[in-house]
Formats: sequence, structure tokens, C-alpha cells
Amino acid sequence: SVSAEKIQKCVTDFYNIKIADLKSKKKLKALSHPRQVAMYLCRKLTKNSLPDIGRLFGGKDHTTVLHAVRKIEKMAESDPVFKKDIESIERIIIN
Repeated sequence: SVSAEKIQKCVTDFYNIKIADLKSKKKLKALSHPRQVAMYLCRKLTKNSLPDIGRLFGGKDHTTVLHAVRKIEKMAESDPVFKKDIESIERIIIN
């Protein structure tokens, strides 16, 4: 099974940021976007609840996680390049 920690590691490697950045309160797009991707993948690939995922990202609210999941889903639908990025990260996580 896939762990949230593995997802965080793969996402931070892909976007070249630190795991601490995923868990920080910083709202810079360079950090918030990878954070949302990681939250989306945690929701998709683990059995963690929204509040559990929020806790793994520095105590975010479950509504923040839900917003991230919906936002990334919409972006993947409308942007084929971004969708490929997500699929690449997923493959790395699963293998």
C-alpha cells in the first residue's frame, strides 16, 4: 500500500522543494500547488480521511484538502500537460 509519506517524498522530488514546504503555512504558488497535488494524490491513493490528510500537511482543515482535491481534478481535466505530470508522479509512487 502507498503511504502519505511516500507521496510527499515523490511530489517534493518532482517539484524540487522540501517536505517542510509541503507542511508549511506559506501560500506561495510555488509551494501551494505541489501541496495541493500531494493532497490530491493522498486522497486518491490512500485510505486516509480528509482530516487525516490535513494533519499530514501541517494541520490543514479538511475543507482545505477537499478544495485541493477538486482544484487538481479540474486542472487535470483542462490541462493535458498537467495531467501527464500527475500521471508521472503517480507511476513513481506506485512503483
